[in-house]
Amino acid sequence: MAEPDEGAEGAAGEVGVVPVMLVTGPVGVGKTTVAGEVSALLERVGVPHAFVDVDSLRWFYPSPPGDRFRTALAMRNLAAVWANFQAAGAERLVLADVVESRDELDRYRATVPAAQITVVRLRAAVETLAARVGEREQGSGRDWHLARAAELAAQMDRDAVEDVLIETDGRPVTAIAREALARCGWPLSPPSLRP
Repeated sequence: MAEPDEGAEGAAGEVGVVPVMLVTGPVGVGKTTVAGEVSALLERVGVPHAFVDVDSLRWFYPSPPGDRFRTALAMRNLAAVWANFQAAGAERLVLADVVESRDELDRYRATVPAAQITVVRLRAAVETLAARVGEREQGSGRDWHLARAAELAAQMDRDAVEDVLIETDGRPVTAIAREALARCGWPLSPPSLRP
């Protein structure tokens, strides 16, 4: 398992520090759902933050030359969106995206100045991924997504890009999100109840 960024436990009160929880995993594992639930739990306890599904920032056709997965485009969009969220008071950032290598974190650090990133990888059995993708993807991209889910699951098990690994099979989304928050050292209670 990789080491989280120094201070990644999330001391948002440190001047200039931006705690970032980057939820990753293969296609169909529930990245967006879990990250959205993390956001809902943070909102419930009054933590100023933003949540971005990075895929929504790259949904564009055709891909720019040399940017097959539109990663550079997504990072430029994230920089603009984060600047707006931060100006509005966000102190933390929750992201959902596929991360295949620790080297990719440099792009996030360049995009979100002072980011202290903790990568939370969600894992599920390949059969679970196939069932979820099969339900979700009904169109022409279904076969590609099924193949990509299995490919990414094997790659992520081999390469271990995460700081925190969470098993998701048979677990409710709220339990997974609470585990992510706890293991990242992020608040689970309102400011008035914190020590």
